[in-house]
Amino acid sequence: MFKLFMRRFFKLFTTLFVLFLLQGSVAFPQLPGNWWNDAVFYEVFVRSFYDSNGDGIGDIRGLINKLDYLNDGDSTTTSDLGITGIWLMPINPSPSYHGYDVTDYRGINQKYGTMNDFKELVAKAHQRGIKIIIDFVMNHSSSQHPWFASSVNPNSPYRNYYTWMNSNPGYTGSWGQTVWHRYNSYYYLGQFSSGMPDLNYTYEPVKNEMFANVQYWLDSVGIDGFRLDAVKHLFEDGRIMEHAPATFTFLQEFRTFYKGVNPNAVTVGEVWSPTSQVVPYCNGDKLDLCFEFDLAGAIISAVKNSAPAGLANKMASVVSQYQALQYATFLTNHDQDRVYGLLNQNEKWMKLAASVYLTLPGVPFLYYGEEIGMNGFGDDRNKRRPMAWTPGTNGGFTTGTPWYGLGTPYANNNVQVMSADPGSLLSRYRRLIHLRNSELALRRGGYRAGSSSNSSVYAFGRDLRNEAIFVIHNFSDFPAANFTVSMNQSNLAMGTYYLVNAETGASLGEVSVNYQGGFTDLQLATELGGKESLILKIQNTPAGVSDENTIPGTFTLYPNYPNPFNPATTVSFSLPSRAQVEVAVYNLHGECVQVLHSGVTEPGYYAMQFSAENLPSGVYFIRAISGSVQQTVKAILLK
Repeated sequence: MFKLFMRRFFKLFTTLFVLFLLQGSVAFPQLPGNWWNDAVFYEVFVRSFYDSNGDGIGDIRGLINKLDYLNDGDSTTTSDLGITGIWLMPINPSPSYHGYDVTDYRGINQKYGTMNDFKELVAKAHQRGIKIIIDFVMNHSSSQHPWFASSVNPNSPYRNYYTWMNSNPGYTGSWGQTVWHRYNSYYYLGQFSSGMPDLNYTYEPVKNEMFANVQYWLDSVGIDGFRLDAVKHLFEDGRIMEHAPATFTFLQEFRTFYKGVNPNAVTVGEVWSPTSQVVPYCNGDKLDLCFEFDLAGAIISAVKNSAPAGLANKMASVVSQYQALQYATFLTNHDQDRVYGLLNQNEKWMKLAASVYLTLPGVPFLYYGEEIGMNGFGDDRNKRRPMAWTPGTNGGFTTGTPWYGLGTPYANNNVQVMSADPGSLLSRYRRLIHLRNSELALRRGGYRAGSSSNSSVYAFGRDLRNEAIFVIHNFSDFPAANFTVSMNQSNLAMGTYYLVNAETGASLGEVSVNYQGGFTDLQLATELGGKESLILKIQNTPAGVSDENTIPGTFTLYPNYPNPFNPATTVSFSLPSRAQVEVAVYNLHGECVQVLHSGVTEPGYYAMQFSAENLPSGVYFIRAISGSVQQTVKAILLK
């Protein structure tokens, strides 16, 4: 009994000690090396993007013709938008304009082109460094799909591809909609409409068919992944029409399958729910990413109300829940009123919203036309209108009659006019995306919550190894002056650093970084305009001096991650020149418990694992020695 008491006491003591050590500074994880963490995606509705043949409907050939607008494949130019991923809304054959009721999961909508056209698109996109993912509508098919057409016969081999009942169960769906639809004397399940019957994944042949379709697109066509529509509705548990336990089990099997076909394929789930309900879909063994709807709403609300506190709180919640910051950021998509209208068609507000989500961690997704201030609300077609390329007839979208009117006055809000104006919304998007592409810390860096003496200012850091960026957003409509900003912690070594405007290269003074990698009450010798942003590089060279993100000039041991940890943590260091290096772990008694690295070492970055499976809980010290330089960090093992 005494031993049990002592074990519990020691664990409690260790926990409290850890909290004491870490109070006021929360270290968030660094992004892993997935290609999508380097990407900025662009959502395209092919029907509305660009019409190449004058029939009034956008097509795949039109998208190919406009690839240089999205990314010209030349990293030295800045006249393109700079995106590196495209999400295509449904391109399969479908009786509807939107395509979310598929009749052939391996075909191409003939109004958009042919499979050869699509393969050419994939090839030319890949040549430019653009990945292609497609909408994969797994939850339901069209009622005109051959499977369903056969399924209406009770004796059909396809009967169990869908859920049929002899009588109406009577209950409604998640938002009160009719979900049981009559056909002859039977009823079938269709959560979204009678024209979209739900597929029955409890029937093994359905799963096998859909998995084979996944393999076809990854293997035979060569796409890079899928956006999964309505994924929370895949299984039902009686009246429970979303988040059913069977859905999560299925997604584990789905992940094993698609990663087996292509380990680098990405899946992005649409789970339109609060963050806490989204996280289980993409934490480790299911989908790679999910869209963060709550965060998108928090960004828009903060901009509209000139109050970032709610956004800061939401961001803290988001980064604490997702694994390795794997989530998709955005403002609005094809199902929502367009963000430009939500922000009162105010270009300064729109620029701030873009600046926020393109500097936050996560994988950004733009909705086509967002960058030129397209508007649209109410009827879904209004949110999916044709893109305006010029101020001319039909916005340059088509030489014929557009499938749907452009709606928004486009004399000024079009690609041609905005491209010529360096102060336009489009130019702002281009600069932000190119900046993100050029700064590793913005793409893969961790998130460090900042603070400010001005309640209208939202500040945060992004850091990775020896690179750090500090972002300051002024949510007020009025200039902010004489305010201070602070950051508790980062990966930066203690010392004095230069502050450089990441967009202009202008010098903005210096900052003294403390032993935790943070700083307090920094006041900049400049005011920040209303609804404007300042993106600072914290670097060890002055403005105008080349800093090619090479190895820092001093031997540096970085804080281990995760910390606390169990049973392993990553230890890393950088070395400026060839030298003898030893990295070892010591307990509180000064005894060496593990040597992680020892020997003559070439210059570079190094990372290694400290595995403590056979060690007791407690505080350990990781000590790195090179020549006369010795550095130590604390590592907390909690079992």
